Amino acid sequence: MDGQDSGDTKQSTADMTQFVQTLLQQMQSRFQTMSDSINVLDEMGERINELEQSINDLRTEMGAEGGGSPSPSPLSTSKKPDAKPEEPSSAE
Repeated sequence: MDGQDSGDTKQSTADMTQFVQTLLQQMQSRFQTMSDSINVLDEMGERINELEQSINDLRTEMGAEGGGSPSPSPLSTSKKPDAKPEEPSSAE
């Protein structure tokens, strides 16, 4: 029976080795995907920072050309959009 136990042990070891290799490959693939996603987010963040700097530069230029202080950002004003709010329909 020792021959069969030795064969079972070898098969069990081979199965475990294959399992661990597969698991490590899956982990590597997932880490690579996450790393790629992080790189994309970093690039987007850099682009946003550049865009913000360009907007600030333009606002500064506009303020210098106009002789006054730069106008407030359109996002920070309390001005309402041109679209009319929906009015409740009146009973006919």
